[in-house]
Amino acid sequence: MNTEEVNDPEVKDVQDDTQGPEANAEQAADASAEAAPEASEPAEAGQEEATDWQDKYLRLYAEFDNFRKRTMRERGDLIRNASMDVLEKLLPVLDDFDRATANPSDDATVTREGQALIHTKLRQLLEAQGLAKMEVNQGDAFDVDLHEAITNIPAPTPDLVGKVVDVVEPGYKMNDKIMRYAKVVVGQ
Repeated sequence: MNTEEVNDPEVKDVQDDTQGPEANAEQAADASAEAAPEASEPAEAGQEEATDWQDKYLRLYAEFDNFRKRTMRERGDLIRNASMDVLEKLLPVLDDFDRATANPSDDATVTREGQALIHTKLRQLLEAQGLAKMEVNQGDAFDVDLHEAITNIPAPTPDLVGKVVDVVEPGYKMNDKIMRYAKVVVGQ
């Protein structure tokens, strides 16, 4: 076979293989050069996608951090405003005390009536805010969930053993949550 063209594909493959290792190396280099741009395109696309995801992550992290700071600030404002609301409602009671102090009376009955009015006004204001006095009476069973025993004394009667003998300070609940336990004396 001279320089004639061969139309048979198997023969062409054999001729290509017989051209030598240098020709095969050149063909392999050409093939890899053509494939390299195609291979680098997915790598570049992957790099861009990774950069996009990283950017989204950083933005989301910053947004969450801002949300956390904003909710902390709003919570502090809410607490301050809630206490301001209660204090504003207490001002009329303070005004009543100021008037009673500014105009003292020699009559004990008038003073007692004024104190009773102020006491009633204050109690109504606190009850309107959700405060409720816990009912604890002598002879009630001692309950550690409701009472704080400040001392134990010998029971005056056998039926008061393990029960409330005296209430030193009443307990209070705010919206069914105990604010202060009732301080009681328990009989032994």
